[in-house]
Amino acid sequence: MEASKNIKALNALIEINNDRVEGYETAATETKDADLKILFANLKATSLANLSDLRTEVLRLGGEVEEGTRITGKFFRVWMDLKAALTGNDRAAILDSCEFGEDQALSTYKNALENREDLSTEYVALIQKQHQELRADHDKVKALRDAAKNS
Repeated sequence: MEASKNIKALNALIEINNDRVEGYETAATETKDADLKILFANLKATSLANLSDLRTEVLRLGGEVEEGTRITGKFFRVWMDLKAALTGNDRAAILDSCEFGEDQALSTYKNALENREDLSTEYVALIQKQHQELRADHDKVKALRDAAKNS
């Protein structure tokens, strides 16, 4: 496996986790619901742990770690929608935006796993583990969103 392909794939995951951290920092600051503040802190913690692992591996491969977020595309607009939803403090809207953002994170991980021929076995295992953790986070957000919409 080429180190550059592994670095590129890992940096794409770093970007989506950076987006997630920023999004949940905003969400936690803006919401008044204590349970959502706790949830958002936990979701942010998942991405911080992911980032630690991913950054370590990029550096081990001799690469430069992506420090930015994805400025363009749907994900950026989702977080902007989240901020607007938070301004109104509408629980269902906040969680709906978060769930959509979670879908984007899962999609990025799924894409990395679908292109696994570019990755070493070690990195496939790491990405699968993180994907499962993000799936669990997604499911929590979705369940809360569904409950908020039905109340």
